[in-house]
Amino acid sequence: MDLERLSPRNQVKKESWWTVLTLAYQSLGVVYGDLATSPLYVYKSTFAEDIQHSETNEEIFGVLSLIFWTLTLIPLVKYVFIVLRADDNGEGGTFALYSLLCRHARISSLPNFQLADEDLSEYKKTSGDNPRNLKAKGWSLKNTLEKHKVLQNMLLVLALIGTCMVIGDGVLTPAISVFSAVSGLELSMSKQQHQYVEVPVVCAILILLFSLQHYGTHRLGFLFAPIVLAWLLCISTIGVYNIFHWNPHVYKALSPYYIYKFLKKTGTRGWMSLGGILLCITGSEAMFADLGHFTQLSIQIAFTFAVYPSLILAYMGQAAYLSKHHVLESDYRIGFYVSVPEKIRWPVLAIAILAAVVGSQAIITGTFSIIKQCTSLGCFPKVKIVHTSSKMHGQIYIPEINWTLMLLCLAVTVGFRDTKHISNASGLAVITVMLVTTCLMSLVIVLCWRKSSLYALAFIFFFGTIESLYFSASLIKFLEGAWVPLALSFIFLLIMYVWHYGTVMRYEFDVQNKVSINWLLTLFGSSNLGIVRVRGIGVINTELVSGIPAIFSHFITNLPAFHQVVVFLCVKSVPVPHVKPEERFLVGRVGPKEYRLYRCIARYGYRDVHKDDVEFEQDLICSIAEFIRSDKAFDESPDRENETGSNERLTVVAASSSNLEGVQIYEDDGEQSEVTEAQAPSPRAKKRVRFVLPESSRIDRSAEEELTELTEAREAGMAFIMGHSYVRAKSGSSVMKKMAINFGYDFLRRNSRGPCYGLSTPHASTLEVGMVYIV
Repeated sequence: MDLERLSPRNQVKKESWWTVLTLAYQSLGVVYGDLATSPLYVYKSTFAEDIQHSETNEEIFGVLSLIFWTLTLIPLVKYVFIVLRADDNGEGGTFALYSLLCRHARISSLPNFQLADEDLSEYKKTSGDNPRNLKAKGWSLKNTLEKHKVLQNMLLVLALIGTCMVIGDGVLTPAISVFSAVSGLELSMSKQQHQYVEVPVVCAILILLFSLQHYGTHRLGFLFAPIVLAWLLCISTIGVYNIFHWNPHVYKALSPYYIYKFLKKTGTRGWMSLGGILLCITGSEAMFADLGHFTQLSIQIAFTFAVYPSLILAYMGQAAYLSKHHVLESDYRIGFYVSVPEKIRWPVLAIAILAAVVGSQAIITGTFSIIKQCTSLGCFPKVKIVHTSSKMHGQIYIPEINWTLMLLCLAVTVGFRDTKHISNASGLAVITVMLVTTCLMSLVIVLCWRKSSLYALAFIFFFGTIESLYFSASLIKFLEGAWVPLALSFIFLLIMYVWHYGTVMRYEFDVQNKVSINWLLTLFGSSNLGIVRVRGIGVINTELVSGIPAIFSHFITNLPAFHQVVVFLCVKSVPVPHVKPEERFLVGRVGPKEYRLYRCIARYGYRDVHKDDVEFEQDLICSIAEFIRSDKAFDESPDRENETGSNERLTVVAASSSNLEGVQIYEDDGEQSEVTEAQAPSPRAKKRVRFVLPESSRIDRSAEEELTELTEAREAGMAFIMGHSYVRAKSGSSVMKKMAINFGYDFLRRNSRGPCYGLSTPHASTLEVGMVYIV
């Protein structure tokens, strides 16, 4: 073993206004692609059937007024100025709100939570919390949520519903965006030609879009912002031209008085048309969901000074044109392209298709991201996650989800063949996600921000009333397309909840059947059992954070031998977006020091990128080596029993890639191994492993021997012992539980991936131990 010295390095990171403006520009392509393309289909969807455009212009002006105030109240006031402030250490989205609530009240759905997780730097709660404030504001609500398991399950289901609707939006948004953009061809060909051309062109574009996903958006991402910016300039310029050319007084329609006149004249038909009007805010949730890629200020600047005024001008321009064109020759009637001057329709059509593709790309990437979050929090089966960029955080690709989305998107396009039914479906998905955000935000205001319940009630009453009105208008069109997101959400919700339920039941079985430390000590102390130790490192995969998993006893029973170094490894997620590399590992001993048994808990946030197997193995071995080096200092600290009552003591150890002041590992496969007097040259190349200690390190003799043995074990190789489980419900269980466990969970488990860090582990180094779980 080579012991060398390593000096630390420091890096300084600075941000400036130029950085903020650059992020604001980049956010145009990632965040606002969907929202920016909404003028393509809002007016057409609104006037599809329920109301007609008359000579008085009361309908078109009323719709414009509703669009203006909806854009102002929901995206601008609610999201930009309120919801964006509810970030989870810079991250946003439905799970960010749920994560915040889990940290401020013990309602987490993660079964293997530890008190040590609360020491993570990103686990911080609201500053200035003290018992008095808790009792005064939010204390009773917190206690109520913690005492009633039913309320916790309802909160989890609410978060999952919002997530499922986002996935449904990932199916519907590409269809309606591309369909609306391509529909401009109708003005350039006959109706007979158009009906045979439009759907095949849309399907071809969608197939191409999904087929290119595995390349990653970083390869074409630099084009996204210029495309959306060009589109915003295009629709705002056309809007200004139409305003001054056709009706300069259209600005009067921004008065809410026109909403009153519109609803009074149209009545029930006007209320039903709200399902089309709400499409003007589709994509608003992306401002919050994609917060982790940018900053709060950059998103606020981009929307307030670029997206919002461009959209208002675009809608005003369309209204100004339509107010002077009550009878249109084409059946296309009230659409976007009729208000575009004929000389520039083809260039605008090209830009619109590109903008629709960008908007679709954003929602597809967002769907990948939210599936990954669900997987991390144990609410979705394990899937293959491919990181398409080594530089851009969050650039991932999930093959199974990508092809599923493509098939569903094509089915919706071919099945409906028009934007009317697709818009009805998309509208319900959009407004449901917003309602979920409003409900979760009301809890965040009380539990996390420590505000009075009156603020939460005012928030949910004001925005909830508006969104409930739109929700009812969308739900009434259930048979006209709105059933699609409900059906998709039900299927995904069933998958998520069954997987989560089965995961929790399986963990509870592990806890109840774990082996005691005394059994392990007896095993080591007895010389009559014939247990032998072999060279190498045995890594036993387990979900337990304390105790000996039952899988280990099954392994010893079937094969009475185990490795000279045994590591009980638990890779778990915690309710924070990111875990710093210096806080990644919790390492401790299992049993006496001479047994060489270690417990290592690797903690990841729900947005963290898991390293590949080689890097993870090196970090794992380094964390154990660093624990061995600093074990004496840890022993001098006071005992702290964990919440399970075990006397195991765990210490935080940084990953080797971030801890330049800790132990580093270097491995190489030399052509020749070292030759000593007692050892003949080996014909095969031998892996050389050496640890590099920090410059100021001082270790005693026993620690050096332990490091030497760890080095020898690493050179001999690593074996991964994983459980191949069969989960069954108890004989006396209810019919619902038997169906959920024996059929639902078992089917999902058999068709899901294994642990993320073991996907590329060589089969020769993997040993599966079969075990039946009776839950």
